[in-house]
Amino acid sequence: MSILLAGHTSVKIEGVRELPAPRERVWSMLMDPAVLSRCLPGCESLEPAGTNSYKATLKVGIAAIKGSFSGTVSLTDLNQPESFKLVLESSGKQGFVRGVAAIKLTDKGQVTELSYSGEGQVGGMLASVGQRMLQGVASSQLHKFFEA
Repeated sequence: MSILLAGHTSVKIEGVRELPAPRERVWSMLMDPAVLSRCLPGCESLEPAGTNSYKATLKVGIAAIKGSFSGTVSLTDLNQPESFKLVLESSGKQGFVRGVAAIKLTDKGQVTELSYSGEGQVGGMLASVGQRMLQGVASSQLHKFFEA
């Protein structure tokens, strides 16, 4: 984790999960906007805005700072069914949230290994809660993503 600029904080994420489904099925689910909207914590709406791009409204809360954020979610660098990037850019009265995650799917028969690495930035009042809390929130949100 590192401070980028005053009022902007960066959080890095990475990990591996095993999903109980074949790789093609996992790919199809992750490309489905209805599934994607359920996976994104705090997602209130996800509307098509172009090929593999969506307008998003998110409800974000970190400590006592809560708010609604509008922006875009895009799926880029698609290499079906192996890998893609998920790009999030949103802003609201409380600040902004941006992130890019590289996602790789490895075929393990009836199980798929999903590995991810990425970096997110928050700014404005959201960045004021501190890096430790932001890292904890990022880990919690990732857990919610995989629960969906």
